[in-house]
Amino acid sequence: MKNYISINDIPNLEMAIKEALYMKEYPYAFAKAGKQKTLGLLFFNSSLRTRLSTEKAAKNLGMETMTLNVNSDSWQLEFEDGTVMDGTKAEHIKEAAQVLSQYCDVLAVRAFPGLVDKSQDELEVVLSAFMQYGSVPVVNLESSTAHPLQGFTDAITIYELTESLRAANKKPNVVLTWAPHPKALPHAVANSFVQTMQKANVNFTITNPEGYDLNPEIRGELPVIHNQKEAFANADIIYVKNWSSYEDYGKVQSQDSNWMINAEKLKGTNQAKVMHCLPVRRNVVIADDVLDTESSAVIQQAGNRTWAAQWVLKNILDNDE
Repeated sequence: MKNYISINDIPNLEMAIKEALYMKEYPYAFAKAGKQKTLGLLFFNSSLRTRLSTEKAAKNLGMETMTLNVNSDSWQLEFEDGTVMDGTKAEHIKEAAQVLSQYCDVLAVRAFPGLVDKSQDELEVVLSAFMQYGSVPVVNLESSTAHPLQGFTDAITIYELTESLRAANKKPNVVLTWAPHPKALPHAVANSFVQTMQKANVNFTITNPEGYDLNPEIRGELPVIHNQKEAFANADIIYVKNWSSYEDYGKVQSQDSNWMINAEKLKGTNQAKVMHCLPVRRNVVIADDVLDTESSAVIQQAGNRTWAAQWVLKNILDNDE
């Protein structure tokens, strides 16, 4: 693995899950893999789980880490080619990426979308620039359109949660559901979850209100059900996430509280476990009567962020030998 930009960079998802779970059982089994290597973590946006789990993963592999909050701790970066830099941006990505590549053996970058210009966001300007001008492997810590570390984490967690179904040779029924949120949120987590489930051995359904269908190029032929109750019937896993409109790009068309997940809605499922990438707004996205019960898998899911990142970093280090 040279870079980790998309969940599709994992060639064999089930094998990767098993290897990541081995690392979960034996965190320091590869403690020398990253000896005398440095991971640079670059954040254009805030983070809690992504930052700390990736740092922990790197240290489990023997790597050193350096973290930079780009917008507050460094020169403002220019990404436009040929621009006259007479404004507030003091450094061009052409120099910055090359310099950072001298300090770090792997660069990991988080940069959210603007949610104003769809075509611009889909160009993945920030992530693409580090790959173009840098000379070391790049890891996507969440970009405008994808969060592949979260997607891999979700696959690991579902694998753990559905062990009994796999033992009975049954595919789990997995549902991705939209939920209300007061802000316009990106599509990255939902996109990567969809792409991950397309690679997984599951029955997969998406449910969201009218006007919130995800990018058809990512969704493909997957069914979308606009009736949440119908979609939840016989669900084993319910993955909850808000996203803004894709068609009316970046807009909040509905904040329908009827789409919030609560205990009553789980009654029509197969005692479904509920997942969410966190942070979650209680009693807006998911109710307390789910989050504070055994129906919730969000803490287990968050814990698996370390093993997803550790697997990715180890495979990049192995490729670099």
